[in-house]
Amino acid sequence: MYFSRVVSVLIATVVYLTSATILQNGQVRITNYPNTVIDAAAYQFQSYQANATELSYKGRWDSKYLSWWSAPGLKFGFTGNEVAISFGPLTTDTVLVAYRVSGQDWTLTNITKGATHLLVSAATPGVRLSYPINPSTFELRVTNWAYGVQIDSVHISKGEKLVKIPDFGRSIELIGDSLTSGDLATLEGLSSYGYGLAAGLGDTEYSITAYPGICAFDKVCWGNPRGMFYQWYYTSDVSWRATQIYGDNPEPWDFSRQPAADIVIINLGTNDANAANSVTSAEYVSQYTMLIQGVHAVFPEAQIILISLWNGFYANGNSYAQAGAWVSEIYEMYKHFNTPEYLANPTLYSPSKNGTYSQNSASAPFVHYFNTTGILQHNDISPQWHPTDVGHIKLASHLQQYIKLKFGWDFYATGPEVFHQTEYWNDQDSY
Repeated sequence: MYFSRVVSVLIATVVYLTSATILQNGQVRITNYPNTVIDAAAYQFQSYQANATELSYKGRWDSKYLSWWSAPGLKFGFTGNEVAISFGPLTTDTVLVAYRVSGQDWTLTNITKGATHLLVSAATPGVRLSYPINPSTFELRVTNWAYGVQIDSVHISKGEKLVKIPDFGRSIELIGDSLTSGDLATLEGLSSYGYGLAAGLGDTEYSITAYPGICAFDKVCWGNPRGMFYQWYYTSDVSWRATQIYGDNPEPWDFSRQPAADIVIINLGTNDANAANSVTSAEYVSQYTMLIQGVHAVFPEAQIILISLWNGFYANGNSYAQAGAWVSEIYEMYKHFNTPEYLANPTLYSPSKNGTYSQNSASAPFVHYFNTTGILQHNDISPQWHPTDVGHIKLASHLQQYIKLKFGWDFYATGPEVFHQTEYWNDQDSY
């Protein structure tokens, strides 16, 4: 989601790359992130290359072990008291990452490309405990939606070992734009409703294929060269760094590299609805419909949830109202996929098959509609037209309940931190 008045934000992002400064309600948030860079030669490590089978890459990573899209991660078990990671030359310098051990609170640090960072030591909370998680589990997530890290190698204490952590038994994929990627939220990807939903469910693998400004329809939108109808099938996103590395020949995404999604949530169309991008209703519906067919072809057992678009709020007389966008179009697509005629002869889409084809077998309903009306209010939208951190939390919470009621998913996150640095409170009574 981008509006014409925030194009300068995107341009500034491209020119100046990352910054350690976070503005919180217009004021600089004090960060004091630890400097974790070390001289690896001064340590005795057991080292593993980026292709070690013990390493589990979450979200989309390419053949260069370079991360893409929103909140991609790395996870593994380890013995001993130390974890260090060497980052390759394609790492975005000073990119902000979050990391933790065994469900402890997230720690943040800015990564220096080409450097080795000591992220876990004997002083790290939880590292010396062997319960309830054994072996200790390390997790890293890239917070920024436009930037990435390149894994060169992983190091642990000499004589210790990495341990492969099995995937959770259920998986979610989120497909969207800036609203899903967390653009303009405090910690971007780690403040987004997409991350909050999946992490809040607990014991759930997740991939957030979302990028600010992208349209559902395949055209240039806010400088992004392709729409999600095209880009979803590729490993890299639509950022300038993807263009620098791959030009117009990105790596196709191998969907077998991650667990098949049980639920796919799509939130697309806010950028298509902006007059600056000139997408017609017919164009939007046509390619959004084929994207749904493509998702169903890739994940034939997945339940697909279409999110209605709130599209901001406006002053309405002496009150406020939700604007909405493509209201009838999204609902009609949902109805189309639930008609007896379609279910009796469903149509799929695959770029490798040059378009649509019939499945020729009966199918149960698999497309659902999530109505956002009433969940967000005008003060849940920031001055830059995106949800505040609270707005993201509200949306994630409602989606959790929807999934629990609709599909019977239990909540398994029963203690470890999800959203970082949102715990504001009042220590004064009777004031």
